[in-house]
This record gives sequence, C-alpha cells and structure tokens, in this order.
Amino acid sequence: MIRLDAVGKSFTTADGDTVEALGEASLEIEAGEFVAIVGPSGCGKSTLLRLIAGLIAPSAGQVSIGGEPVRQPRTDVGIVFQAPTLLPWADILSNVLFPLRLLGRRDAAGIARARALLAMAGLAGFEHRKPRELSGGMQQRAAICRALVHEPAILLMDEPFGALDALTREEMALELLRLLAARPATVVFVTHSIAEAVILADRVVVMTPRPGRIADLVTVPLSRPRDFRQVSTPEYDSVAERIRRLIFRRPAVRAAA
Repeated sequence: MIRLDAVGKSFTTADGDTVEALGEASLEIEAGEFVAIVGPSGCGKSTLLRLIAGLIAPSAGQVSIGGEPVRQPRTDVGIVFQAPTLLPWADILSNVLFPLRLLGRRDAAGIARARALLAMAGLAGFEHRKPRELSGGMQQRAAICRALVHEPAILLMDEPFGALDALTREEMALELLRLLAARPATVVFVTHSIAEAVILADRVVVMTPRPGRIADLVTVPLSRPRDFRQVSTPEYDSVAERIRRLIFRRPAVRAAA
C-alpha cells in the first residue's frame, strides 16, 4: 500500500543553512496495517507523515502509494493533526461533511455516513453544536470522523491525542480502534507515547535522533481486540522495553525495510 524508497528530506532555513530532518528511510506498509511511528522529538516523525500525505516533496528517494509516486495530496488519504482544526463558525455536522463538500460528494448518502460516524464516536445529539461547545476530546472525535467520512484507504494521524489529558487519551485510543473496526483503513500513527504505540499498532517504527532514520521495526504480538489492560502482560512489557532500548540507547541503523 505505502512504500518509501531511501526517502530523505532537508530544509533550508531563513539564514540559508541546510537542515537534514530525515535521513534515508525505507519502509513498506501493507494494506489494512496499523503502523505507529515513535522516536525522540525532532527526529522527523511528522516530516515522514507529511511526505506520505504529499504535503511536502522528498529531497531524495521516492514515496509511492499503490505503486504510484506521491506528488501531491490524494483524495484517498485522510489526515488528523494534533489540534482538531475544526471550522469555528460551522457546526459539527458541517465540519465532518467538509471533505465531501470539497470533493463534490455532499449528498444524502454522505450526510447519512457522517451522522453514522458521529453516532459511533459518541457524538449523536451534538451535530448542530459549534466546536467551542464541545470538550477537547469531543472535538478530536469530530476531527477523526471528518477524516473518515470520505472513506479513505489511508488514515494519517500526527499525534492526534497529544493535547489531551491521560484519561481522555486512553479513551480516544480505544475509540479509534472501535471506529477502525467498523471502517477499516491503513493507518500511520505518529506518537511520543510508547504505551499508545504498542496498544494500537501491528508494528512500531522506531526512529533515531535527527536526521531521523529507521532504527528498527518492532512487531506487536498482542491479541486483538486491544485494551489498556494489556499493559500488565509480559508480551506488552517485552515489546515496550525493546522500543525503549532502541530509542534511548541509539542502536545501529537498520539497513533496509
């Protein structure tokens, strides 16, 4: 589904200096897979996500989806950022329908799909509230519904729960799994939380400090459906400890995906 071939990204600062944000990274993500990306701050996690989204172009290598090079944003990709970025003047239903409006697909079926997503996310009855009338967790649920309403094959999530308190964060993680069980997608999920990565993902990409490279890919053997009670299991401890060692001991970079 998603392939990165020796992808690198450098930026030029206002002073004319070149900053290498992402070193050569190679990765393959299968259709329907949930992959989390973890690593130190500034290691290029969000840059990697934006490259997959087509929001920025690589300085080296190639990103492809379904065998086609990514050169611009695609309609089969949904994106959720750390902040909900909802339109403050529009109600929640209109916010969720916004992608369909841009795509020219705001019809009765689309409206029904949006209402069904909101109901699954626990937001039935809040369709005509403004974002300011909802809590942070409720706003982020609406943002996830908005990303899913056009039924994308790929869902990219850049620390979507980072601004939430710990309890709401756990609730949102499980809510995401529930929504994906009803409407499957290939997910790439950036997070600073090792626990979140292990509970959610099929595999965890561990990155080195900047310029970010892939240190290793860790398979998560936990059974599904997942919940946070699994953090007390030996399987969880083993995976989480391996990821910690990779992040904090700066191991040798893995040669290839």
